[in-house]
Amino acid sequence: MESNQQYQDLAGKTALITGGTKGIGKAIADRLSQAGARVIVTARHQPEETDSPPPFIKADITQPQQVAELAQAITETYGGLDILVNNVGGVTAPGGGFSSLTDQDWEQELQFNLLAAIRLDRALLPTMIAQKSGVIIHVSSVAGIKPVWYHNLAYAVSKAGLNAYSKALSNELAPKGIRVLTVSPGATNTPLMQQLVQRYAATAGLGADEAFQQMAAQAGGIPMGRMAEPAEVAALVYFLVSPAASYLTGANYLVDGGTVPVV
Repeated sequence: MESNQQYQDLAGKTALITGGTKGIGKAIADRLSQAGARVIVTARHQPEETDSPPPFIKADITQPQQVAELAQAITETYGGLDILVNNVGGVTAPGGGFSSLTDQDWEQELQFNLLAAIRLDRALLPTMIAQKSGVIIHVSSVAGIKPVWYHNLAYAVSKAGLNAYSKALSNELAPKGIRVLTVSPGATNTPLMQQLVQRYAATAGLGADEAFQQMAAQAGGIPMGRMAEPAEVAALVYFLVSPAASYLTGANYLVDGGTVPVV
């Protein structure tokens, strides 16, 4: 067990986690809170009641006006941010390849997985630039590097765009004292992943376990043989926003159990 002193290396820092009420986002919010950060979460829906929830601001960051209102609330209440984790995202478009996707499917996927992060960065970066410090994390996906056309074509394209944007932004902001990093989970045991597996299982006439194994095989397999747990992704995010990672920027870190077969 880590000591309380080790947990407090983010004391005095203010962090915003988008999509922070469940899954990977909630795990990140919990981990940064343990490290002493003042954590605020935002999502489209009110979180389930907990004993001591972090401050919550309801917002749909695919909507420009709601992003502006969120940024104003953050600035007025907290004076700005030290850490921004753009975690909102997910597969919303149907599978089946290019012929299954309409313009609306493509637009929705790009809004959710790419433009929401760009929009929020743009709104909140001025205070980070003024203070000459800050860390931005973009939660992407291994699909942005290794797409599976049948399951996630539009999602993969939107995440590949996020990867390129994140790298370019890191180069622009490094001289200003701001670090920008990307974290790309593979299959992770979240409610959204469970829904995706169940949807495929129903389509293919399979049980959930068999459906997951088939999906994993289609993606090239997972050498570790299991999904990641949200806390495992959160542990990496915590390290990247901590003082221990002060020289890291512009990189994309895979949390995929060995799925992507590259050196």
